[in-house]
Parts: sequence; C-alpha cells; structure tokens
Amino acid sequence: MDGIVFFRTQRLDEVIEFYTERLGADVWREQPDCTILEVGGFRFGFCERETAETDGILTFVVDSRAAVDQLYAELESVGESPPTYNDRYGIYQCFLTDPEGRTVEIQVFE
Repeated sequence: MDGIVFFRTQRLDEVIEFYTERLGADVWREQPDCTILEVGGFRFGFCERETAETDGILTFVVDSRAAVDQLYAELESVGESPPTYNDRYGIYQCFLTDPEGRTVEIQVFE
C-alpha cells in the first residue's frame, strides 16, 4: 500500500520549486490545483488554498552522514539547525525551513 501526505499552500509554485530544485524531488502527478512530488518512495503533495498548512515535519531519509552534510551545506541559507547526532533516536539530522515555513528534516539512521 502506498500513501501521500498533502499540505495546503498559498505559494504553490514557489514551494514546488523549492522541493524540486533544491531537494531533488520529482513531480509525480499534476492535478488542477495540486502537485504531488516524489523522492524515493516518499510522496507528498501541495494543494493551492486560501490558507497554508505548516504544521508537522517533512522528513527525508538519506543513506549517509555525508549526504546530510551535503544537503545542509547546499541549503544552509534556509537552515534551522546544523547537522547533529541525536543519541535518543540513533540518527544524524539537520533541520531546514521551506519557503512557507514548514520544517524539513534530513536524517540518516545509524
């Protein structure tokens, strides 16, 4: 079974550009006022609405600390916190902010 997480957005074009151009997501499907993106097996969509939905965290799982570090270096201008090891969960992670204020996490399980 597959799934998709959707978010309301007021800035559809800018948000889609962020995830495709800066995080490497592919457009999986276009709908009249929604765009569904895909990275690996993770599908998430944004639908243009009058209010934005910014709660929650979009977490992207990569396969190495080097990948976390590289993405953070490329996106440091929108960084919330640099890469650190989280002992409680056994992950190496960093946090970013998308153009609408959503929290984006990049992590690797160790």
